[in-house]
Amino acid sequence: MAEDTVPMTLAGKKKLEEELKNLLSVERPQVIKAIEVAREQGDLSENAEYDSAKERQAFIEGRIQEINSKLARAQVIDPAKIKSDKIVFGATVVLEDAASGNGKKIKYQIVGVDEADAQHGKISINSPIARALIGKAEGEIVSVNTPGGIKEFEVLEFSFQ
Repeated sequence: MAEDTVPMTLAGKKKLEEELKNLLSVERPQVIKAIEVAREQGDLSENAEYDSAKERQAFIEGRIQEINSKLARAQVIDPAKIKSDKIVFGATVVLEDAASGNGKKIKYQIVGVDEADAQHGKISINSPIARALIGKAEGEIVSVNTPGGIKEFEVLEFSFQ
């Protein structure tokens, strides 16, 4: 992957496209209307609604540019089309805490930075655990440097969905 590309799954690309569509067709027109209404109230120097609307407009325009940039640099990967005997981007991995031996399984999918949502089992390709998993196979033990110290996990299985 080139340094300027942004890896993402098909689902991640779709989510960004939906956010962009909402910003362009809903959020932007709403904030323009809010600015017009605030302008009609007269003196802009002490108009909190105007200041708030202008700040919101700046945020929306910045986010539109950010999403357009990411989509232009996107390297979209369909995990369902990956054939690998090693863990790579897009893999869904089932791990077990090797030290505890309690049989507790953890399931993660390795995704792009914008898609990461640990509560829903999606971890960023840049996260310590994802970096430790890349290139590993079933049965291997991975060591992950966490804030609480080094944790070891056994790779029970992985798949591409």
